[in-house]
Amino acid sequence: MTLVELIVGVLAVWRLTHLFQAEDGPWELFVRLRQIAGSGFWGQLLDCFYCLSLWFSLPAALILTRTWHDALLLWLALSGGAILLERLTAPTPVVFEDPVKEESHDVLRQESSANRRSERSDER
Repeated sequence: MTLVELIVGVLAVWRLTHLFQAEDGPWELFVRLRQIAGSGFWGQLLDCFYCLSLWFSLPAALILTRTWHDALLLWLALSGGAILLERLTAPTPVVFEDPVKEESHDVLRQESSANRRSERSDER
């Protein structure tokens, strides 16, 4: 196996995995596929990039190698390469907190002025 075959294999696994897991596809085909899959085993599989990359990398590894032990190693390498590529290209989620809607937290609770006055009078 050459380096070019490895790179092409990783790109192919990433492309198929990303297509099935995160894209709408032509005529929203993959959206409908995910809806049909529901929330069972197949639906959870289509929601998990890591899991799906293992399934797509297996046939790719079998096609690209001649022996079973090479296929086993390449199977994991192709999946790992696709996962690394996904992590490099995925947008970083941005989280905004609305201070108006922020709930009070017990740990961060501030004492009211009435409680502080009563504690001071108890100390005297």
